[in-house]
Amino acid sequence: MTEVQHSFSDSVKLIIWDLDDTFWRGTLSEGEIEALEDNVALVRATAARGIIHTVVSKNDLAPVEAKLTELGVRDLFVFLRVSWQPKGPVIKQLLEDMQLRAPNALFLDDNPINRAEALHYNPTLQVADPVELPRLAPALLQLGKPDPTYARLEQYRLLERQQQARADYQGDNLAFLRDAQVRVELREGKDAVWPDFNRIEELINRSNQLNYTKKRVVYQELEARLGATGLRWGTVRVRDRFGDYGLVGVYALNTVTNELEQFTFSCRILHLGVEQWTYAHLGFPKLVVQGEVATALNPTETPDWITLDTPAEAEAAARAVTALPPDAAQGRRLRILLKGGCDLGQLTPYLQTYQVDVTEDFNYVNDNQVPVHTEHTELLRLSRELPVEEQRRLAQALPFLDEEAFRPRLWLPGYDAVVYSPLMDYTQDLYRENSSGYLIPFGGYQDLTQLDPVEQAQRYAQRKFRGMDEAFLRRFREEFSYAGPLTPERFQQNLQWLRGQLPAAVPLILLTGAEVEVPESPEKGAVQRHQRMNAALLDFAARTPNVLVVDVRSTVRSRADVTNNLRHYQRPLYKQLADQLAAELARQQGAQLGRSTIGQLRAALLDALPRPVRKVWDRLTQ
Repeated sequence: MTEVQHSFSDSVKLIIWDLDDTFWRGTLSEGEIEALEDNVALVRATAARGIIHTVVSKNDLAPVEAKLTELGVRDLFVFLRVSWQPKGPVIKQLLEDMQLRAPNALFLDDNPINRAEALHYNPTLQVADPVELPRLAPALLQLGKPDPTYARLEQYRLLERQQQARADYQGDNLAFLRDAQVRVELREGKDAVWPDFNRIEELINRSNQLNYTKKRVVYQELEARLGATGLRWGTVRVRDRFGDYGLVGVYALNTVTNELEQFTFSCRILHLGVEQWTYAHLGFPKLVVQGEVATALNPTETPDWITLDTPAEAEAAARAVTALPPDAAQGRRLRILLKGGCDLGQLTPYLQTYQVDVTEDFNYVNDNQVPVHTEHTELLRLSRELPVEEQRRLAQALPFLDEEAFRPRLWLPGYDAVVYSPLMDYTQDLYRENSSGYLIPFGGYQDLTQLDPVEQAQRYAQRKFRGMDEAFLRRFREEFSYAGPLTPERFQQNLQWLRGQLPAAVPLILLTGAEVEVPESPEKGAVQRHQRMNAALLDFAARTPNVLVVDVRSTVRSRADVTNNLRHYQRPLYKQLADQLAAELARQQGAQLGRSTIGQLRAALLDALPRPVRKVWDRLTQ
């Protein structure tokens, strides 16, 4: 199959980049590469016009993400496909996952074999050698339309989150849909739909996969039809627990003939059942389907996993997804997630003296009686990026994990702010599974593979750990290699990844670590490590939108301020940290947080507990 020349009209919606000797000069796995500034500038300029960028590259993911982050464009790429697999089938699956047609994608690769293979699996794909980019760039820069807020990119990030979550359901699509919390808002009548005239015209004239009537219209004709008597016009908006898809559908029902004149949807809601639900809501009117469509409709089914929003509910939802809305100070309780070690639980009673609802997502003790820390960024990545089968395999093979470790509450929707303490990134060591390359966090300040397995098994037995016996430790030494603590550079990459996993409007509030010497602690070099990781955290926060910092160092200043190690603080300091956190939230929303009388009474009662009882409480929460 031969390559063809293209004029690159507005049909190109996606650019798929190879990396080595394409996006940059050189081979990443063989050493340093040379950035090609023209390509970096092209990605930035076209992303700001709604063109989506992804990567299909034969490489390892971690160094690719690190290099893209270094170049300042990691956030402009979605659905990265970085592996050593043949590119043709990878691109075919990628287009399916992104719900795009091959003619709407351009694949750039310096290797003619890769281009030929891509065309073999995707015959209508547009392909080009990167040496053609100087000639093609002017046309590419004219694609799309201005999108300075990257709204289209955000829609694909939403789809990426949805696809990652869907994989957890092992092919049980109905279970996934029931958990997705799909909600639809309908707006009907000329006055209701007229403000969205341009979006309606775009859906009718540009949608294909879910355009059932394919009756294209010119601008003036649409304007006249919107006001025509006998036509029931409506728009469809959709949201679910992964985010807000916006206006994704339009219909025009002829009330005289009970026939749909227009019935079209954006492919961004493909496989959610929205088109079938809308068809059922309209009473299964007559519909003459033109051409091929991605989803066939039937005249009997009504998807029961979809809920119709009233206008008031839809308006409330729109307010809820904006960061700390203005009405928070007028009584709406902010929903805050605390993610970190269970010592953060000491923040909760003091935070609840304000008008907030707190959800805790902390470490816990599993069935093997081993404490499981779920907050390390490498484990968070595995919870999103690994297939469920691999998560289950690791949970069964490693007694210091379980399946719950891959289901953090962090990924649930509906929070107004996420407060994250990354101290396990500061503390735990990483072990690389030799067969897969996965990085697994555990322990800290010691190399488990170098310890005597007999002595270590005895120590674990004294702590009542099950499964951490000599046989396991010997097997662990054979199957895993010590990778050391997380580097500050990888820490920043993971924080950037985490920021990208959360809704853009939800602030991420990071807690630094203390920098207090604890001479009797066996964790040698802990203060120096905290200093390096704090510097990386502060640098990341300074250059990343909607990331705030509560600097623990301004409160925890001396040995007397900590208990058994530099990660656990004296109780009065948690109250001060809670007040610092409330102040950050107030600054974010531009108004003071309301106070909770009940919360204040509860905190006062807790503070009034006799010291022995409080010590037991503190031990339980640490």
